[in-house]
Amino acid sequence: MSSSAHGIPTSETEVTNVSPHGLWLLSHGKELFLSYDDFPWFKDAPIGKVMNVEEVSPGHFYWPELDVDLGLKTIEEPGKYPLKASQ
Repeated sequence: MSSSAHGIPTSETEVTNVSPHGLWLLSHGKELFLSYDDFPWFKDAPIGKVMNVEEVSPGHFYWPELDVDLGLKTIEEPGKYPLKASQ
């Protein structure tokens, strides 16, 4: 006898916390911090738009309502990729 899994599968990538300093992204068991200093697009964005993230390919994250896409390496080492939005 076999049984199938119950419930709806959850995404392996999600925003788990938002603070006055930045946000935390959990992807495949790895927690990543995105500070507003390095990623200013999220600072004044509505929380619903920040929470809506997709991993469009391995290590490539996209926030469709903000039109922001970031690679894992950019998040892990923002000093190596100093591209910032003009404000």
